[in-house]
Amino acid sequence: MNREDLEELHYITLIANILSIRERGILSHNRAKKIPHDDSLAMQEIQERRKNKIVPGGNKLHDYVNLYICARNPMMYKRHGHDRDMCVLRVYPTILDMTGTIIADQNASSEYARFGPAPDALKMVDQDLVFADDWTNPYDQIEEWRHKSIKCAEVLVPNQISPEYIFGVYVSGTKSSRQIQTIDPTIPITINGHLFFQ
Repeated sequence: MNREDLEELHYITLIANILSIRERGILSHNRAKKIPHDDSLAMQEIQERRKNKIVPGGNKLHDYVNLYICARNPMMYKRHGHDRDMCVLRVYPTILDMTGTIIADQNASSEYARFGPAPDALKMVDQDLVFADDWTNPYDQIEEWRHKSIKCAEVLVPNQISPEYIFGVYVSGTKSSRQIQTIDPTIPITINGHLFFQ
């Protein structure tokens, strides 16, 4: 993937967390634990895998904010049906220039993930596979598992992302849009059902 092809990064969260994020920014898992928030999107088995993983040359995975290169991924698919409560924050790709930011070429909790410093390590990311609409493969289960992990390629930002890096939000429909407007009428909202597997 080339830097110029990356228009935005994505952070999946609950609409209920918008106000806190607009005030404090997006916090790493470990920092967010210290403040009241709704983390019911977090899948416990995945969090168990992530909590003790060390990013090579860096910190624990839970000390980073994890942004997806494409939010239309297996994590989003598993939450299908809860999309009225969810949103995807749009983050400027200039976050790649923040000191200590790391690229994972697939789900960072994977045993096969490769890591490298941003922005140069974007070269490791398979753009076609990350942005593919479908990762299933009826002829090759191993390839499907591989593609599924690659769809979750991540940008890992140390500790916190300031609110000024957030320039908009995707929602699945008008009900979610109205919810956000009541919380923060200043944030640009885009309805994108496809992103939420509608």
